[in-house]
Formats: sequence, structure tokens, C-alpha cells
Amino acid sequence: MGLTARVLAIDAGNSKTDVAIVTADGDVLATARGGGFRPPAVGLDTAMENLAAPVTQALTTAGTTSVTHVSACLANADFPVEEDQLAAALRARGWGTTVTVRNDTFAILRAGVTEPRGVAVVCGAGINCVGMRPDGRTARFPALGRVSGDWGGGWGLSEEALWHASRAEDGRGAPTALADTLPAHFGLPSMYALIEALHLGHIPPPRRHELTPVLFATAADGDTIARAIVERQAEEVVSMAVVALTRLDLLTEETPVLLGGGVLAARHPQLNDHIAHLLTDRAPKATPRVVTASPVLGAALLGLDRVGAGEGAQKRLRRHFGA
Repeated sequence: MGLTARVLAIDAGNSKTDVAIVTADGDVLATARGGGFRPPAVGLDTAMENLAAPVTQALTTAGTTSVTHVSACLANADFPVEEDQLAAALRARGWGTTVTVRNDTFAILRAGVTEPRGVAVVCGAGINCVGMRPDGRTARFPALGRVSGDWGGGWGLSEEALWHASRAEDGRGAPTALADTLPAHFGLPSMYALIEALHLGHIPPPRRHELTPVLFATAADGDTIARAIVERQAEEVVSMAVVALTRLDLLTEETPVLLGGGVLAARHPQLNDHIAHLLTDRAPKATPRVVTASPVLGAALLGLDRVGAGEGAQKRLRRHFGA
């Protein structure tokens, strides 16, 4: 498509959206940020209207109304039918000549590798894993929570910690310091008081995410139950990564395994060290690495792949985003 090609890169998660307009030689013409992208919660039309705000801002700043290719990595694009639906909605907006939609986990993966080859596990509010090869083959999971076999993520970890702490306090479960550290985080004297506050809405549900760092701190202090929860999360991360590597015939090749999302990017020693230990045993050729680069970089790199940009353009783009 030549160096006149332009890419509209979109990384739209549940909490925020980042947009960039990038030329085929790797120059960033404009960026913008918007709110979360949640079609299941607000409906597709409303979600697209919310997406239009940062996209229009970026296009206006770049001095254009459309681009060569739209590379969109979107939350809630969990099945091919959803990718098709979202791609059709994007095409209807007329923002680009061609459109590619992927789950937003692919943005984390591409941001962390120099070619579209590897596996990424994202552990943020939830947990997901994807893998890809340069020939276009991919591996992925539905990642819809327990219904699709998932365990953990920030929300799941906080729920697990609350479950164990509640049972420890009332005698149904084994003792754990979580029964003290979780309520103390909110200035409360007991799990009973915390349960009541959560139930009555005195503590808004989103604040449960604050308990995940408390869990890790309690584990670091040596609490047996907390440590077991953290080690279970490591097991889940490695299980997903090994399955993806196996599906892509990468288990016996030197392959990066990218770790992203708030839980993994926090680099909790017990979690990340245990992941590295388990990978050494189950996938010796895998190289774990934490990715902290902006996911919109990954969406933009996938777009540059699509328009045939060279290695120099990718390096220039990475420099812009400080990666």
C-alpha cells in the first residue's frame, strides 16, 4: 500500500479506549483517549457512539476523515461472530477502507514482540490468553469467566480471598490472616462488618478490586491460605500459556510468553516467580516477559503488519511509545 497508507489503531478495553493515527512509516499523527467499550452492558449502538468520540478527535487532529486500514483490538470480541459484528459496525462508520477486529488481548501480545509470534496471558480484572504465528494461525480462549473454565484475575482473586476470610472468621474454614487484613483495608473491625458493608452498598462493588493487592501483601507475609491462592493463579496462567503454545506447535521452539494486565504487570514476586518456575518445567523453551507498553502500540503494529510496513516503521513507532 506504500508509505501514503495510514492506520487507525484502536485499543478499547472495558475501562478506557486509546486511539492513534499512524502512517505506514511509523509516524504518529494523533492520539486520543476515551471511555470504556462495553457493548454487552450498554448495547452496540451506544458503545459505538462512545468509541466515535476519541476516533473523531484523533482523525480531526490528523487532518483527515478516513484512513487506509482500521486495526481495532476490542474488549468483548470473544468469538468470531462478535468480531464480525464489530467489524461491520466499524465499516459502517467509514473510518477506513479496510477493517480488522481482534480481541484486545492481541494488542498486549503484539506490543511485546518484534514479529506477530508468541503467546500473551493478560491478568487484569479477568484473565485471558491468546497466541499467534506470522502465518496467521492463532490460539485463543472464550474467556467469559467460570462458564468458560477460567479462574482468577483481579476480580476472581478478591472473591476468593473474601471467601476464605469469611469462612476463617466463622469457623467453617482454616485460619487465615486475610480475615483481619481484608476488613482492615476499609477500616472495619471484622469480616462480618465487611460483608455487611458490601451487601448494603456502603462499599461500592468496584472497590472489591482493592482487595487483590491486600491478598498479595498477606501472601508475602507468609499466610498459608493467601499464598495458596497466589500459587493457584500462577498455575492458571501457565496452564493457559502451555495450551496455547501446544495448539500453535510452539512448545518446542524458543517463544516469548508475554505477561500483561494489572495483576501481572505489578510484578508480585511470588506470582511472577512461580509462573517462571512452572514454565521452566512445562515449557522450557518459553521465555516469560512482563509487558507494560501501551496496548494501542500493539493495535498499531498489527495495523502496520496489515499495510506491509517495514521494520524501520515498527522501530519508529515503538520509540514514540517509549517501548
